[in-house]
Amino acid sequence: MDLPPLVEPAATLTDAELRRYARHLTVPEIGCTGQLRLKNARMLCVGAGGLGSPALLYLAAAGVGTLGIADDDVVDSSNLQRQVIHGEAALGTPKTRSAAARIADLNPLVRVVEHRERLTAATAQEVLAGYDLVLDGTDNFGTRYLVSDACELAGVPHVWGSILRFDGQYSVFWGAHGPTYRDLYPVPPAPGTVPNCAEAGVLGVLPGLLGTAMAVEAVKLITGVGTTMLGRVATYDALSARWWEISLVPTPGRPAVTELGVGQDEDPGCAVPCPSSAEDAPTVTAPQLAELLAARERGQTDFELLDVREPYEARLAAIPGARLVPLAQLESGEALAGLDPHRRTVLHCKVGARSERALRLLRAHGHADVAHLEGGILAWIAQVNPAQRPY
Repeated sequence: MDLPPLVEPAATLTDAELRRYARHLTVPEIGCTGQLRLKNARMLCVGAGGLGSPALLYLAAAGVGTLGIADDDVVDSSNLQRQVIHGEAALGTPKTRSAAARIADLNPLVRVVEHRERLTAATAQEVLAGYDLVLDGTDNFGTRYLVSDACELAGVPHVWGSILRFDGQYSVFWGAHGPTYRDLYPVPPAPGTVPNCAEAGVLGVLPGLLGTAMAVEAVKLITGVGTTMLGRVATYDALSARWWEISLVPTPGRPAVTELGVGQDEDPGCAVPCPSSAEDAPTVTAPQLAELLAARERGQTDFELLDVREPYEARLAAIPGARLVPLAQLESGEALAGLDPHRRTVLHCKVGARSERALRLLRAHGHADVAHLEGGILAWIAQVNPAQRPY
């Protein structure tokens, strides 16, 4: 959809800006006026990870006047395979600080605002205030719905992208002119049914492609050039190197968002209640599992602790006394014969999604007494063994 420029031009470009953005100024569709609009633009990027990294780098290089970065995480070595805005020297530091330092080195003419916090229903409107456009590079459904709802309330466009393994999607949402994220995905998936990048993995170069595409849409919206992705969703399959596109329109009768609120059993950042499966998937907490393991060691109880992660993950971090049985071996049936359906079983993975899938599979094969570790091994490390390094 062709839209008017999102912001008015700034007053002037300095000599340093004229030299820096010379290749933009010679593009007729951008020119001096477009560059002045970029200078006057205020963009917020939610997430300084795989998608946020290339988007922030290219938007900073393009001369966006103010870039806000919202992220509460710190840089970890497992991020560096795809989060190219960070480096070894930034390990353990907040991602907002690392990204801000890289942007300052790339283009000191850009103003960076750090929001070192997780976006929640209570804080989203305050964080978004004053921005012309929001880019959503997050990796969980709760925050995606929250960003979309907050943007609809603020009346600003929202550039969205998502990645998983070899696949990526991106689009533009703007409730004032077209569809929102809720028109694409009206109902959040049940917890554990869709893995995130930590669970399923992602090709490291894929977010470079999708995050850059998101930055292109942001520049087009600010300057008013070209046809935006509003009303269209693009999907990319890296294995076949093919793009697909579908049309998207507002859902007839969908009520407008009037407030942000947190419902029962939802993600802390989610503005919409998410289907809950807690009753169907009993859990144990990390401290409870520690007590069970101690009791098993004393011969006071008996149960089997199964680690359903991949072998390389078990090398990086493990819970003492767990037996490694990857989820794929359970799903194929290869490992089922070696399990006693009458023995109590506790399952764990990294964060809980795979272990919940394994729990349902074991129940379907006659295992009555089965539970899984809430929060996975990351919860174990945080609550029981903080000396162990997470991965």
